[in-house]
Amino acid sequence: MSRTTVVCSDLSFTWPDGTPVLDALDLAVEGGRTGLVGANGSGKSTLLQIIAGRLTPTDGDVFVAGSVGYLPQTVALDADATVAELLGISERLAAIAAVEAGDATPENLAAVDDDWLVGERALAVLDRLGLRFGLDRRVGTLSGGESVLTALAGLLVDPPAVTLLDEPTNNLDAPARERLYAAIDGWPGVLLVVSHDRELLEHVDRIVELRGGVARTFTGTYSDYTAVLAAEQEVAQRMVRVAEADVKREKRQLVEAHVALARRKRYADKDFANKRRPKIVMNGKKMQAEVSAGKYRNMHREKLEGARTALDDAEAAVRDDDRIRIDLPATAVPAGRTVVDMAGFAVRGPERIGVVGRNGSGKTTLLKAVRDAAAVPVGYLPQRLDVLDDRQSVLDNVRAAAPNATPQHIRAQLARFLVRGAEVDRPAGTLSGGERFRVCLATVLLADPAPQVLLLDEPTNNLDLDSVAQLVDALTGYKGALVVATHDAHLLADIGADRIHRVGT
Repeated sequence: MSRTTVVCSDLSFTWPDGTPVLDALDLAVEGGRTGLVGANGSGKSTLLQIIAGRLTPTDGDVFVAGSVGYLPQTVALDADATVAELLGISERLAAIAAVEAGDATPENLAAVDDDWLVGERALAVLDRLGLRFGLDRRVGTLSGGESVLTALAGLLVDPPAVTLLDEPTNNLDAPARERLYAAIDGWPGVLLVVSHDRELLEHVDRIVELRGGVARTFTGTYSDYTAVLAAEQEVAQRMVRVAEADVKREKRQLVEAHVALARRKRYADKDFANKRRPKIVMNGKKMQAEVSAGKYRNMHREKLEGARTALDDAEAAVRDDDRIRIDLPATAVPAGRTVVDMAGFAVRGPERIGVVGRNGSGKTTLLKAVRDAAAVPVGYLPQRLDVLDDRQSVLDNVRAAAPNATPQHIRAQLARFLVRGAEVDRPAGTLSGGERFRVCLATVLLADPAPQVLLLDEPTNNLDLDSVAQLVDALTGYKGALVVATHDAHLLADIGADRIHRVGT
């Protein structure tokens, strides 16, 4: 039976500027492999930093059973450092070399700590992750993916009791991801991993979802998690329909009650006017009737209020994650028309092409070449999402790309990208990750002239799973040719890629 290894009790965290991230969060992580999911801004990375001791909670307690290893989303690297230093074993290797050379001081022996095979163990771990280079290699000569895997190897050379990984597959090509998945399958100790990589989340024992400030645990993989959510949402939608019918029925019965009471009052007034009974009797009956009518009305109003409360509760159980719904007819490309014609690469009609290959194989270079060679207007969304002027408002950024559109038209279109109200007037530099992604996408797709070829470079890097779904929604309304460089096979399937172009093979 797995035991609890990480416990967060009544955990809260607020940034110095007053922005709240976590509020009275309770979480218990058991042994094995746990995937942590949630929308951008829900506090996943902040939670990992608190557990790792990198941040101090504003309130609450954190308990961790044993040592903690942490791999952040962005690994800070010293280009002049060696691989041994990145792995955290350079001091032991230096001490071993000194002892072997005859300098067996107590300090050197203490540094070795009887770990004489650490170098061989480190090389074996590197090899297991597909990294076949020496421990004296300089970090500055490694690719981004190699750097991430090397930092990960450092956690496997001396495995901690609890390992925290934040988006470890970012910048990894498909073969590197496969090696990482294999490492996760046999990960020693406890693993808590934040990821939007659906394939990685198929290698965990449970999913913890952060939503609305609450952590909820689902047994099984990501597929099991989505199956549970789908079943719950089907029930929730059915309960909403039942509750809506109850509200309609109670409204109708309240109206019928008003009609019945009005009719009864009319008869009573007529009876009183005709003075068919003594006045004292008539007044008594009138008072009784008014009390009875009041109780009758209150009963139906209470039933209606109860039905409305039940509807509110039912609607609260329905996930109302916004989806992007757009129609972009101006982006359409006639079937069969050649819009890009380069040596070894052509795009005809509204094709959807996935560009895949190893890190450094030239995927980004190919996209830039396509941008320069296209015979129609092109939209290009780079990995860094640096298409916005952070000093300008969201509205002004989009207007710069579509100068002929009115502000009212742009606001209406931005609403379809889930950017509404005061958000439109905010400086782009203040946007959250998910907001920035949607504004960048809107800026590219709403440009004038409309892009008939859309180029996306690793668009799902750093996106939460809801934002990935929103990207797929947006691309559903895109009518032009689409070229996507990505390591995400699920994304290519979701957008309906017509063919795959491999580079560097």
